[in-house]
Amino acid sequence: MAGPITRVLYVDDDVALVRLVQKALGRRGFSVEHAATAEEALEHIEAGAVQVVALDHHLPNSTGLDFLGRLTLIEKAPPVVYVTGSTEMNVAVAALKAGAADFVPKTVGDDFLILLGSALEQAVEKARLQAQKDAAEQEVRAARDRAELLLAEVNHRVANSLSLVSALVNLQANAISDQVAKDALAETQARIYAISLVHKRLYSSGDVRVVALDAYLSSLLEHLQRSLQSEGHGASLNYEFDPLKLKTDASINLGVVMTEWVTNACKYAYPEQPGEVRVRLRQLPQGRAELSVADDGVGRKDGPIQGTGLGTRIVKAMAASMGADIDYLDRQPGTIARLTFPLQIE
Repeated sequence: MAGPITRVLYVDDDVALVRLVQKALGRRGFSVEHAATAEEALEHIEAGAVQVVALDHHLPNSTGLDFLGRLTLIEKAPPVVYVTGSTEMNVAVAALKAGAADFVPKTVGDDFLILLGSALEQAVEKARLQAQKDAAEQEVRAARDRAELLLAEVNHRVANSLSLVSALVNLQANAISDQVAKDALAETQARIYAISLVHKRLYSSGDVRVVALDAYLSSLLEHLQRSLQSEGHGASLNYEFDPLKLKTDASINLGVVMTEWVTNACKYAYPEQPGEVRVRLRQLPQGRAELSVADDGVGRKDGPIQGTGLGTRIVKAMAASMGADIDYLDRQPGTIARLTFPLQIE
């Protein structure tokens, strides 16, 4: 069974040579059309019936190099095999730089026709493989875009679900009168918000693998300050964050740790009068970072034991999952809580 016919456009004003090429290549399964000028050639190509072009260097009123420049403006233009004189190697090099797939030196013997046929076949095959590669890459990009869209939608739904849970916790807090229970539910709400805020940022982010910590922690602190002030805690927050990025899961853990420490400092460090709570995030050497929460309050040793201890257990669990280290520094006055953790984001 004969293979499919390869459609060739031969661009040359030498009619006798074109007829010779048509006859010789016709025996090899080529269908050769002829264009004597660049304008005729462009009409053939724009009609969409050309798979490969054999282009002579010398054309009426122009050169093949000029034609190659015009061909770059056509989307999905066919490959070009450039035909030059045997002594015009500099022209052949210029043609390859201008986008030609191959070149064949024009000679008077049968070698020219053999080389031309082989070059045309190779150019068509190379174009076919490139088209397959481009299609496969486009398919991969489309699949990636669908996956990113789906993941953004998942993060959106998770954030909405966590907001609903927070609202239910708030309703429960409003329905009870016991202050200890109300405080516990308020702390639960703060933890839920720390988690939901990450998902809110992820569904509008260009990269769902990592979180920009400076923007995330700033938003979280602003929310915390409003919530604590509404509960009557007057400590002011001062914060400074280096522009660091962290994996999504680790960012959630970091947000929960910061929420616990800032909440405790605002509630317990200043029992008699408002004070300042300072939060810092800075990069350390060797791929690590440090989160610190400092106050000038009564200190951990001097103050009365407060809360249920659940927050401490949560902090330890979050730190362990991050591979982080925790330490507390007693100051005169006040306390610094520090978390040092690895910054790997790959």
